[in-house]
Amino acid sequence: MGVPMTERTRRPSAPTIYDIAEKAGVAASTVSRALNKPGRISTETEARIRAAADELGYRLNPMARSLQSGLTGNLALVMSDMTNPVYFDLVRGAERVTADAGCTLLFADSQENVDIELDAAQRLLRVADGLMLVGSRLSDEQILSLSALKPVVTVNRLVDGIPAATAEVEVGVHQAVRHLHELGHRDIVYLEGPSASWMNGRRHEVIAADAAALGMTVTFLDSDGPTIEGGHAAVPRVVATGATAVIAFNDLLAFGLLQGSREAGVDVPVSLSVVGFDDIFGANLLTPPLTTVRSHMRNLGEAAVLALRNAIAGEDERETERPATELIVRGTTGPVAPAGP
Repeated sequence: MGVPMTERTRRPSAPTIYDIAEKAGVAASTVSRALNKPGRISTETEARIRAAADELGYRLNPMARSLQSGLTGNLALVMSDMTNPVYFDLVRGAERVTADAGCTLLFADSQENVDIELDAAQRLLRVADGLMLVGSRLSDEQILSLSALKPVVTVNRLVDGIPAATAEVEVGVHQAVRHLHELGHRDIVYLEGPSASWMNGRRHEVIAADAAALGMTVTFLDSDGPTIEGGHAAVPRVVATGATAVIAFNDLLAFGLLQGSREAGVDVPVSLSVVGFDDIFGANLLTPPLTTVRSHMRNLGEAAVLALRNAIAGEDERETERPATELIVRGTTGPVAPAGP
């Protein structure tokens, strides 16, 4: 006699928060807070609850959570240039914290284009609970307009009234300018990034102030873009200034400067010292290896997600830790060559 279909297809019921509560020895409401709003209970209790959930094979149901809370569990991130290696670690840090919270991270690339960035942000806000803008080229007014729809966090950008996660700029710049001064450089160039970049403007300000304090002269040159090609194209204009050192907005520009200098017969670092920003992958593999200001981008990605989740939860804005920057001295900086006879 065959087994009835209902018996053949019956599976064990999925574990619930009540099962987890019983196993962990806590109330069901405590389990709910631990799984849906991490950080609301003690670290030890949360860890015990998560261990019990893993042992029982419990999985959050995003559809059910959405119906209960009105939230999707989706967090959105728009980057100014997804192909820039500086963002690899940032995304990894953001993804780790997002996954730990049981949420999903959605991406878009603005391709350094304001119109594309605004369109991507508006589309993502239809399906996400909040938005992170990384290296945004939008105006303050546009960002404030987006924040009126849903919570927004800026990354490496400050806008009054908007939560932000920013790297500490000053220390790394101080170290870079002083390093060049100690090597005897008095005339330097800052090869600029995009004019709409808040971080470019901030670096410009700090370099100008530090150089003036040390009696150095700075020439500010626009680039064709924060790319290898932009750095390569700038070499003739850098050389024409007579400067003995150049600080580039990012490592990609510095890569291009090294490539163009080599082709033009300019010896780095004998005739020209070069400093980059970010310490992206490959910076230490060049010949000579690049002196650069390192940014701890993974920490920045983690801080951005935490700030966004706090904003979504309606919590008061907290002071986020600013990841430090530091100068990494390698082979592209050296002492000023002695003047000829």
